[in-house]
This record gives sequence, structure tokens and C-alpha cells, in this order.
Amino acid sequence: MNNRKEALDALNRAWPAIVSDCLAVLGSELHYQAMIYHHLRTTGNLPHSQLGMNVKMWITDPVSDLFKLLDKKKHELYRGGFEPIPDVVIFKSEINGDWRRRNRENTLVQMLVAIEVKASERRDSRLQPGEIRTDILKLSAHREEVVHRGGEMFPIMMIIDSAHDPKERMTEYAVESSLKLATTHQVGFMYCSQVKVISTINEIL
Repeated sequence: MNNRKEALDALNRAWPAIVSDCLAVLGSELHYQAMIYHHLRTTGNLPHSQLGMNVKMWITDPVSDLFKLLDKKKHELYRGGFEPIPDVVIFKSEINGDWRRRNRENTLVQMLVAIEVKASERRDSRLQPGEIRTDILKLSAHREEVVHRGGEMFPIMMIIDSAHDPKERMTEYAVESSLKLATTHQVGFMYCSQVKVISTINEIL
């Protein structure tokens, strides 16, 4: 597993199982992340040494406008970098199972796919376009940082909108506007609910 196409092929293989299992249970965002990880390992056949969860990566002297802005918002004593923490990451084999925070430069350039996960786990409420927008823009900025350092990471926004009550699922407008924003920023978009499944992965391969 050493290029973006192979990584996206693995995700594409795992997606039907991810959708089926995640929609069968009502759980927390972290639980869905674990299910996604599981199916990437099993159905996607990804080796454990190339698949990370909640990967902390400190980016010193960011170049993207967004990460520079977020860095400036911190107290001046803590400036000088930004730490994105993607929920699930597929790496090249060269990572050799080492994505510790201290291995930050190598972690960045060895990334193939970064996935941010959002889930509809709140009572009498739903995911809003604004919070999805924030993740999409962060994913886009993260890719800019990776490319600047010679890598090829592809970012993906994955939404598990599993709530049974329609009042707790994203509105049609929220889904469509989020999809449009992801497309504009060339961020992959994967969405599933009890009534709709969307994936732009086939359009990318």
C-alpha cells in the first residue's frame, strides 16, 4: 500500500461494510471511528502498521492560511505551530508503524489518506453545515501542509448520520451544501444515513 489509488481502493472496498455496520448501531463518534478502522483492516485488507487512529501531528511553521490563522489565535507563548488530529489515517509502508508526535515530519509526508469523522449522536439536534465546513477547511489546509513537504495526502470528510429520527439527521440542504463545499476544495465526501448514501471516491479513482 504505497500510493493514493491503492489507499482509496481499500477504502472503497470497505465502504459498504462501514455503512452497513455503522447504521446498524447507535453509538458515539469514537465508536464509529473504531468500526471504520476495523473494516479498513478486514474488508480493506490494510496492514495495522499503515493504519492509525486519532493521529496527533504537530506542524511547525504552518504554510496554509487557515493553520497560520489558528496558530495566531493562541497565546503568544504557545505559537509556532498547529496540531491537526485526523480521526483515521492511511500511511505508506515507509511509516513502519511509527506515527508518534515526535516523528512529526515523517508522519506528514508518509500520509496517503486522512479521514475526519462526524456522527449524529445528539438528542433533539443534528449536525450543522458550519461544523462540517470547519472540518472540510481543516482537511484542505492539512493537505496543503503535506504537499508543501513533498507528500500526497488525500483528505476525506466522512459523516455517519445514523439517527433513526429524521429530526436528528442532517437536512437535505446541510448535506448538499457540505458536499458542494467538499467538491470545491477537492476533499472526498462520504455520507450515510438511513435514507441516503453518498461517496465521491469512485469519481476520484
